[in-house]
Amino acid sequence: MRAAGGRGESRGGIAFNGDERARSTEATVDEQSSNQGSGGRRVTTPLAAIAELAGARVAGASTEDISGVGIASVSLSSKDVEPDGLFAALPGTRAHGARFAGGSRARAILTDAEGAAILREAGESRPVLVVESVREVLGEVAALIYAHPSKHLTVIGVTGTSGKTTTTYLLERGLTAAGCAVGLIGTTGTRIRGKDVPTSLTTPEAPTLQALFAQMLERGVTHVVMEVSSHALALGRVTGTQFAAAGFTNLSQDHLDFHPTMEDYFDTKARLFDPASPVAARVAAVCVDDAWGKRMAQRAGTAITVGTAGQDEPDVAAWVASISESGAQNVELRLGGEEYRFTLALPGAFNVANAALAVALAHAVGADVAAFTAGLESATVPGRMERIDNGQGFVAVVDYAHKPAAVAAVLETLRGQVTGRIGVVVGAGGDRDRAKRPMMGAEAATRADLVIVTDDNPRTEDPAAIRAAVLAGARDAAENAGRAVEVREVASRAAAIDALVEWACPGDAIVVVGKGHEVGQIVGEETHHFDDREEMRRALAANGYGGNDAPGTGSERGR
Repeated sequence: MRAAGGRGESRGGIAFNGDERARSTEATVDEQSSNQGSGGRRVTTPLAAIAELAGARVAGASTEDISGVGIASVSLSSKDVEPDGLFAALPGTRAHGARFAGGSRARAILTDAEGAAILREAGESRPVLVVESVREVLGEVAALIYAHPSKHLTVIGVTGTSGKTTTTYLLERGLTAAGCAVGLIGTTGTRIRGKDVPTSLTTPEAPTLQALFAQMLERGVTHVVMEVSSHALALGRVTGTQFAAAGFTNLSQDHLDFHPTMEDYFDTKARLFDPASPVAARVAAVCVDDAWGKRMAQRAGTAITVGTAGQDEPDVAAWVASISESGAQNVELRLGGEEYRFTLALPGAFNVANAALAVALAHAVGADVAAFTAGLESATVPGRMERIDNGQGFVAVVDYAHKPAAVAAVLETLRGQVTGRIGVVVGAGGDRDRAKRPMMGAEAATRADLVIVTDDNPRTEDPAAIRAAVLAGARDAAENAGRAVEVREVASRAAAIDALVEWACPGDAIVVVGKGHEVGQIVGEETHHFDDREEMRRALAANGYGGNDAPGTGSERGR
């Protein structure tokens, strides 16, 4: 085993020589582009240049009238846009954004023909840039306004159905250990050099994203790791971003309320890898453990292949050498003719794949692999296979799995770690892909001994109808399981967790899937505080685990 990766070897057309070296953390603010000048002075972009880039028709003012107009920011919110900002007025599900322009402080407005008509009727006197589709130009416009910050950052995008969050967390931890200054953007929020910055979307809208990049530059960030959702690719949120590298985890059914078919879902993800795409990364790393990954590697043309399933010589191969009693995995990895060993605290074969992909991406951008893998040993991910330990004598886990394949993977992981039974609390979200609901129940009943179907985020749908669909899949699978599988319905998520804990005995494993790190439950149009991890701890304490008088191991409890 070597402590450092080999240099100069070419595998599959990719040079493993770290040509794209990490940008020095010593970089000065003067070297960095942002929308702030020295002393905090805001730098503006001529509105005429924005109009030219967008191919916009100028309404309400001639080109001469806007020649002296400068724009320092851009926003999709009429309330938040600044006095020297551009308001991007999009058509919405209920009303066109142009209807709210009158109350904004914006210096100018970017909209489509429908929005321009609304503004004309309202007597709008500010400059209006009219384009065919705001979303198609918004990414490039935002990048221009914020001085193309991604050009000065090493941006690594991660996409796929499952594993995006875990992979980005592993990248953040490993790159930090390798001496990089890291920003993270994803499902659990945004962090700049370890400090949290709240955001609401997995991949923020283009104006927010480009502003975040600029802010990260100002704070000395050199590397950004970010989740790239299919919505972000389809809606142009990452247009204008220059990706140094992109990673693909896997693909399974999800978001078919947004994508008409799995092929469309795949094609959308492929925009990050297809050389013909304007947002394609310079280097691609693709996990080829599933058929979709093999197709993505072909679409990319030249990609670093990553594998854990013993395929024919992937560029990066990883396998589990041993598993500790705690579930930590001792991983061996081969890359570029060198081998590395590290311990991964996260259980599950899928997390070995996530770690291998993270290593491939880090090496692709020039990080020191030995330092990177050492950093992985201390990595944790909120709400992803997160163990709740109150001394209960059985495994209790909270996980974000909210797709059929992810539920299956979590349960298979737990089955391989305990000798006892497996219990799961599962539900499905409202106003989302309905086809996957019975599949969620079926995957749970195929692998667990107890399935408790409960509410997830029902949103504006009838919770009982959602539960009925999940129950139907669970009961069908239970009848064909060839073993005893108990299926229950408990509407209250808190009560479902209570029932799960009450059922568990020493040697068992229980898991609550679906919400992971989330701290709210959406019922109707309101969000109520709810944290599966808090509820699991509460239920364990209520059953005598973790308190001063707790039995600790639950050894007196019978089956």
